[in-house]
Amino acid sequence: MQPFEWQRMWLDKFPVTYLAEVLFRSAIIFFIVLLAVKLTGKRGVRQLSVFELVIILTLGSAAGDVTFYEDVPFLPVLMVFVGIIAIYKFTTWLIDKSSTIEKFIEGRPIVIIREGKFVHETLEAENISHDEFLMELRLHNVSQLGQVKLAILEVNGDISVFYYPPDQTRAGLPILPEPENAAMAEPDPTGLYACFRCGHTSQPPAGSGSCEVCKGDRWLKADISRRIT
Repeated sequence: MQPFEWQRMWLDKFPVTYLAEVLFRSAIIFFIVLLAVKLTGKRGVRQLSVFELVIILTLGSAAGDVTFYEDVPFLPVLMVFVGIIAIYKFTTWLIDKSSTIEKFIEGRPIVIIREGKFVHETLEAENISHDEFLMELRLHNVSQLGQVKLAILEVNGDISVFYYPPDQTRAGLPILPEPENAAMAEPDPTGLYACFRCGHTSQPPAGSGSCEVCKGDRWLKADISRRIT
């Protein structure tokens, strides 16, 4: 094989006219995928559960092969689509009939914040990214955890946030990104601080004191600001 063989790099063994067939295949598969997505009844990716995302990825894999592999005929791919949609319909029927199957396939909502503090055991058990979750809270106009009564990670990845009334806002962990907030290892023991790891507020012991809830050793000065709406 010679390097920089333009025919091999661009078309290999195919004639230029094969590009027209690729366009035709792509158009056909586009409408098939569109029909399959419409049959699932979903309006957007943010609404997809893990199970539905697997269905879409499987359909996409089958669709990708037939668009440009000349030895992949249409009818077997159509059967893949029919089979996957049938499995999807059957599984959704099972989900409607059994709450156990529903929890196994769809998952369940997870409480991440309760009364202004992280549910630390949940964060560890579910392997949830701390920084990404704080970003989601900021998108909900939250500046510190004491403004949040309850935050729930839904099965489709969205976050539901329930707020304290302004007059009930608590002191909590400020969640603005650095450099607006800089966690410290040795806070002033006379002030009120929030553990960066779990959001527990206390007057930490002098020196390199660790959090009594999660044993974290990074602290931020607790914020009492109310939520701006």
